[in-house]
Amino acid sequence: MNATTMTPRIEYAQVAPGALAGLYSASHYLRTQTSLEPRLVHLVFLRASQINGCAFCVAMHVLEAKEDGERDERLHGLVAWHEAGWYSERERAALAWTEAVTKLGEAHVPDDVFGRARASFSEKELVDLTLAIATINTWNRFSIAFRIPPERAPEVIAALRQRSHA
Repeated sequence: MNATTMTPRIEYAQVAPGALAGLYSASHYLRTQTSLEPRLVHLVFLRASQINGCAFCVAMHVLEAKEDGERDERLHGLVAWHEAGWYSERERAALAWTEAVTKLGEAHVPDDVFGRARASFSEKELVDLTLAIATINTWNRFSIAFRIPPERAPEVIAALRQRSHA
């Protein structure tokens, strides 16, 4: 698909806001009721979006991560995180878990990936991390299916901020 021809198919958030209520609720929970670091969650959201090829979500999560102080080299290097030294063991465990949970059809979630994640996260944190991965994968599917252009990321971020302050 040519990026210049990418126009939204359906404005899904306007057409069926009730269908998204659970996703908004999950996102609110992840921001307010977990001990997961916001920068870690940004990396998880960005990595899952890269895997799924969601240009809109990649653009959105890069902008949000940068607003929260994430460094460019860590964002650019995320696609090759296995080889980059910029990530902590906890982040590496989260990224491995993200890849396994996002690519369930390939090998389910291998025991060694679970063991690595479990060594870095409490049970609740691992449940919360899995919720974060499931949530971004769902958003990716909406944004890809309905062709939300990446150029709309700043506008959507602003709308979400207004929604959370209302």
